[in-house]
Order: sequence, then C-alpha cells, then structure tokens
Amino acid sequence: MVKRFLVTGGAGFIGSAVVRRLIEATDHEVMVIDALTYAGNLESLAPVAKNPRYRFLKADIRDAAAMREAFAMSSPDIVMHLAAESHVDRSIDAPMEFIETNIVGTAVLLNTALGHFHSLQGERKDSFRFHHISTDEVFGSLGAEGLFTEKTPYDPRSPYSASKASSDHLVRAWYHTFGLPVVVTNCSNNYGPYHFPEKLIPLVILNALEGKPLPVYGKGENVRDWLYVDDHARALILAAEEGEAGETYAIGGHNERQNIEVVRTICRILDQLRPHPGGPTERLITFVTDRPGHDARYAIDASKIERELGWTPVETFETGLQKTVAWYLDNRPWWETVRSGGYRGERLGLSA
Repeated sequence: MVKRFLVTGGAGFIGSAVVRRLIEATDHEVMVIDALTYAGNLESLAPVAKNPRYRFLKADIRDAAAMREAFAMSSPDIVMHLAAESHVDRSIDAPMEFIETNIVGTAVLLNTALGHFHSLQGERKDSFRFHHISTDEVFGSLGAEGLFTEKTPYDPRSPYSASKASSDHLVRAWYHTFGLPVVVTNCSNNYGPYHFPEKLIPLVILNALEGKPLPVYGKGENVRDWLYVDDHARALILAAEEGEAGETYAIGGHNERQNIEVVRTICRILDQLRPHPGGPTERLITFVTDRPGHDARYAIDASKIERELGWTPVETFETGLQKTVAWYLDNRPWWETVRSGGYRGERLGLSA
C-alpha cells in the first residue's frame, strides 16, 4: 500500500538518508520539510529530487501556520520527525536555539499532527503514526559495563540531550493524554555519506585530506556505539510502518569503539586509499582539552527491534567506515561547498 510520508529535517544527514531510501526502495510519496539551517543541504537530496513522488517545502517547525499548510498539502499517513538541532558542542555555545527548535518546534508539530489525525477516518486513522527520532544521549553516560535499553532512565547531561529528552517526553505525553499514535526511536551515533563535517568522523576525514590537525578530546577514551546511516534509515522506516503505537525502539550498530580507535582506523584507511606525501596520517592526531560534560560511554541493546520488527544492521564498523571514507574521496564537490560556507572545521563548544 502506497503511503504519504511527511519527513521533517529531511535535508539533514539522517533525514536525507531516510528520504533517499523511501524514494529509491519503496513506492511511497514523500514531502520533506526543512528550514535549511546550516546543516540542511538540498544537495543531499539531489539523487531523488527529480522523482515525481518527492516534494520539498522550506519551512520552520516552530511556525504553526506553515506546519498546518504542510499537513494540508501532504495529508500524511506517517510523520517522521527528524528536524532538530543536534550537535552537543553547538548546544554549549547557543543552548536557547536547541530549546526553541527541539522542544517548542516538537510541540508545534505534535499539535498540528493531532489535528490532522482527528481529521482521518477508517484504515488511514488506524495506521497513522507520528514517529519521533531521538538519541541515546538522553540516557546520560554508561559505566564500563551495561547497555542502554528502552527502559533506561533518562539522565541527560548537555543542553542538546536535555532538549531531546524534553521532546521525547512531550511526544509520549501526546500519546497518553490525547491519543496521538506515536513511535519513539533512540539511536546510537550515526556515520556515513553526506554527514555534516562538524561531527567526529567527517571532520577527521576532511582535516586529514587537507593536512590539518585531527582533534581528539581528552585522551580519546570516550566510547560510542557506531551505526551506519543507511542501516539506521532502514530501521526508521520499519519502525514508522510496523512499530506499535506507544512503543519505543532502541537502535544501535553493535559497534563500540573508543574515539581514538575511530580516528586511527580512519587514518589507516586513508593511508591505503590516498597516502599523503608527508607521511602516515596518524602524525596529525592532536589531543585537545575535553569538552564540558562529555559522556564517557554510550552503547545500545537493540534486541527489541531485532526481535519484534526483524531489523539488524548490515554494515560492520569496518565496512561502513571504508564506504564512508571512499564516499568523501569521491564526492569532493559536496563537502567543498559545505566547507566554503559558515563552518570550516573550527572547534565549537568552548563557551563554557
């Protein structure tokens, strides 16, 4: 059955991966909403932009009138809400932007979706879903052992994670109070093609290609569970279409790595694919002062989504990272355009 998807933040990193998969691997219709702030990039949607099942609307989720217009235009069967300010370092520099977009924007969208839901009838109403895409950072920091699950208590440590935790609570409140059928997913760290280069993996790749220092916070011992973005996109679409209303699904890549391991692996891949005349890429690694409130370890138990919806990641960290580095080598015009804009790889999150 062909469905209409409304994807907020669809020009961002994860959102564009979702949209590309929806258009390329399904028959569904997709409307993308994106305010095209610094991390929104229509070039990430270029592979599907000419498809007749794709539409784009530049709009801000905080704008209630614009959201009503978007819902009227698209009449969605499924809303996938990915629009968010998402970088911890930026949330340290400008926390109010995260409050406005991630909390207020989500509330506006929930209200609009509820009105649309009440206008539906029959099977369309029964199958409607509001899918809120969140992060494992809402759970705080793990010790050396254990995994985050859907039952882990919230313990956010940064303005970013606190704003996402707030939005998660709002989504569940709209389910329990107003009956809006919602699904929530919390994912581990994503990586892959089209990733905005303020995040660790693309920043290291591009700095290395340009012969710049590779900054590693502290001693590089912080651990993250890495999830290839196309694996995540598959999981998100599955949760949106088949997830049970009111349920939460944790999505992880089963790939725990210390940050320093990640950086050294990128260096080894670059030495194989694009050796630098100045010597091994690891010579560029530079340890810098850790950021405030840096969580020590994240790792997700993704057994629920595997058991109930049949999803497992396809890529290992090694295969996914190899594909990622190769993509950046082959798509220089994409990242050069990004680098020529307002962000050029400088360190963020120093205001504290």
